[in-house]
Amino acid sequence: MPRATSVISAAHRHDRPVADTVILNSTERSAQKITVAGTKGTAVEIDLRLPMRLRTDDLLLLEDGTLVEVVAAPEPLIEARAADLPGLSRLAWHLGDRHIPVQVLPNRVRALRDAATETLLTSLGAKIAMIDAPFEPEGGAYALSQAHDHGQHGHAHADHDDCCGGHGHHHHHHDH
Repeated sequence: MPRATSVISAAHRHDRPVADTVILNSTERSAQKITVAGTKGTAVEIDLRLPMRLRTDDLLLLEDGTLVEVVAAPEPLIEARAADLPGLSRLAWHLGDRHIPVQVLPNRVRALRDAATETLLTSLGAKIAMIDAPFEPEGGAYALSQAHDHGQHGHAHADHDDCCGGHGHHHHHHDH
């Protein structure tokens, strides 16, 4: 089975030809090691040295030099809007305070659909809509620079979601 051990970020793909496309949800795009199937049937083992979050239009570089494109799959989301920028900032703050991954857009925020999140947003006065769309959450406080390549020798830098697999940073007490 072809194995992908490095990633070329969307910013550095330069219209390179691809052999296949994998459509992955946000959890799959954050997995360090996973086997996936492309739309043309190619089975690909993603085996990244460091944890990273794959983004739409990133390229997986297979060991044989073949490229496979990454596309974010539509997922069930809550889209929240507020009356103004301070209100939107408040929504984002409350979601972040609860460590809920969010996608920040110019006039709204998105989070994975969840009853508790829906209740929170409604209690904060947000206008919410249930949608299905690709989810590209922010990298978070421990994120590093997006993966990029230097030519095609497979060197890539990870886009960490956190420093230690999600459990290494200290959680200070919060009043919720």
